[in-house]
Amino acid sequence: MSVVAAFIFPHPPIILSQIGKGEEKKIQKTIKSYQEACRIIAQLKPDTIVLASSHCAMYSDYLHISDDDCFESDMSRFGAESIAVCSKYDKEFIDKLTEVIQKQDIPAGTRGYEEPSMDHASVIPLVFLNEVYTDYMLVRMGISHLPFETHYKLGMCVSQVSELLNRRIVFIASGDLSHKLKANGPYGYSKQGEQYDEKITEAMAKGDFAKFMDFSEDFLEKAAECGHRTFIIMAGALDNKEIEPRLLSHEDTFGVGYAVASYIVKETCKNDTLYKKDSSDEYVALAKLSVEHYVRNKRIAQLPHNLPDELMTQRAGVFVTLKKNGELRGCIGTISPVTSSIAEEILRNAVSSCSHDPRFYPVRENELDKLEYSVDVLKAAERISGINQLDVKKYGVIVTAGFRRGLLLPNLEGVDTVEQQVDIALRKAGIGNDEKFEMERFEVVRHK
Repeated sequence: MSVVAAFIFPHPPIILSQIGKGEEKKIQKTIKSYQEACRIIAQLKPDTIVLASSHCAMYSDYLHISDDDCFESDMSRFGAESIAVCSKYDKEFIDKLTEVIQKQDIPAGTRGYEEPSMDHASVIPLVFLNEVYTDYMLVRMGISHLPFETHYKLGMCVSQVSELLNRRIVFIASGDLSHKLKANGPYGYSKQGEQYDEKITEAMAKGDFAKFMDFSEDFLEKAAECGHRTFIIMAGALDNKEIEPRLLSHEDTFGVGYAVASYIVKETCKNDTLYKKDSSDEYVALAKLSVEHYVRNKRIAQLPHNLPDELMTQRAGVFVTLKKNGELRGCIGTISPVTSSIAEEILRNAVSSCSHDPRFYPVRENELDKLEYSVDVLKAAERISGINQLDVKKYGVIVTAGFRRGLLLPNLEGVDTVEQQVDIALRKAGIGNDEKFEMERFEVVRHK
């Protein structure tokens, strides 16, 4: 294993509603990008998060790596004591990293003192991440006044250690951009600030990390940047890797530049090439990608970036059905949406169909070439008063009695009458024929 992805995150305290008190609504692009990036991290399921923070302990000639049992801090100095994180450090990784950097004569290690409560640049990314994923250990490091090349080499050591220890690593570079983007901002305006944000975000969008090294110290000082050296450590961790770069957002609402960017290492997504836009149906192609990636890697695939807008912007309940040699092999879905898009609904329900349908054992890798897929996207359900309002070919049915609920899709092989359809739905819900129940009907768009 190695570094599977890296992300650039900003860290304005105002982004948290308890601190922003409504002002955070002015940077919604940043918030949404943060949340999207953290969902990607959750899908990647890293063993360890390596976080470079511009507010960790900083020395002029030494790169500090935190070494304790855990990173425990909160936002009390911003009046929000209830916002807190506690993440266990990956001691084995830290020890091995220290050993590697000493052999390479890099002035970095665990010596020195820091005050964790001063590092909101670490707290804020972890607050967002912990909302969707907590099954990780942490490695945390700061920056220094040492040359860019030294920071880059530290990042290369992170990648080396991840391979030595067989760790799945996600690297987070926590840093804001220029603090001098508006005359009415807290730090005023400088032309270098505006130039910095323009140049650095262009480099971020292209994944052109060589451009990160081209800025002079004098220019960076006049631009009043915050996280440039964390970005360079990140670049070192991605050295010699083929990446898929994305600049998710950039905002300067308050006169400070906030950028969110993602860099997925393509090698970790090699199974995503199974998704093809020229497939007979993009919904089915995504379900196939999801099942094959999960069966082979035992983790949920990340969403491809070439999906049509309707999959990414619309929400609906989705059922994914698998068949093998014409026989049902798994079928699970959601009556109403539980994720943010149809694409995510397909991704997750496909995994459930291949691994969590209680009627079948989980799909094995040697079965993948024999599977057939269909995806049903549910339209809104409507209440009906009797079976005379059903059409077994056109409508699916939902039966409800108290908290028990059962669903059967329309136009299923072997289900020829509405009486059969309702009876099967009742049995699925555990509702007796002599009990009172309510019915709803719905239409689907079936993709095969």
